[in-house]
Amino acid sequence: MKKLVRFQHGQTTAYGTIEGESVQPIEGDLFGALKASGAAVPLSEVKLLYPVKASKIFCVGLNYKSHLGGRPAPTQPEIFYKPITALQNPGDPIITPAQSSNMHFEGELVAVISKRCRNISAADASGAVLGVTCGNDISERDWQGGPAKDLQWWRAKGADTFGPLGPWVVTGIDYSKLLLTTRVNGNIVQQQYTSDLLFDVPAIVSYISQWVTLEQGDLIYTGTPGSTSKLNPGDVVEIEIEKIGVLRNPVE
Repeated sequence: MKKLVRFQHGQTTAYGTIEGESVQPIEGDLFGALKASGAAVPLSEVKLLYPVKASKIFCVGLNYKSHLGGRPAPTQPEIFYKPITALQNPGDPIITPAQSSNMHFEGELVAVISKRCRNISAADASGAVLGVTCGNDISERDWQGGPAKDLQWWRAKGADTFGPLGPWVVTGIDYSKLLLTTRVNGNIVQQQYTSDLLFDVPAIVSYISQWVTLEQGDLIYTGTPGSTSKLNPGDVVEIEIEKIGVLRNPVE
């Protein structure tokens, strides 16, 4: 198992691996040989950034039975996009956009694609996943489905800071049954195992790749369980997934 990070130390931004309470800088990025480069730095002295600079962000809707709310279960993964400008660092604020009045959390397991793939089978798709991390698919429900909803979810799902990600990518673990917990101000608001996904990670990767080529570093937010509720300025949202860690962001 490896924990892979992107971090800032002073004026330097680099990639590294977590080694105990330190960050070991590496040559290149997270997709190479992970060869050490220079001295390790105390974790307490670095700022963690969202770990992957993606070319595309895919998200899956309605992927837990507990989130359907009476709607029929989909017969195939329901995919939508977030723009890469929605990504936000661990610890940095989720900004409530102007005119927003119903912004919700969505705790999710996020898969990171390791290599370019097209028309990949579900049986081979696990080999195209570098690892997993925590994500928060922030959603403005009034813009998504209210009386004045937009034609598409371009701002309901894609406003700046609507995609917190991190704190690191974990490789070499079985992510098929991990407990996902979302907390707001310390109170548990979502909790479910990733084994309850209607479509698992390999199925999603294979499905997307039939029409859109996946590139190294692309991200897939795999869906949120249960119900969600409104966030308010001053709230603190935590997405915790066992064996991965905690993604924590305040709301402004």
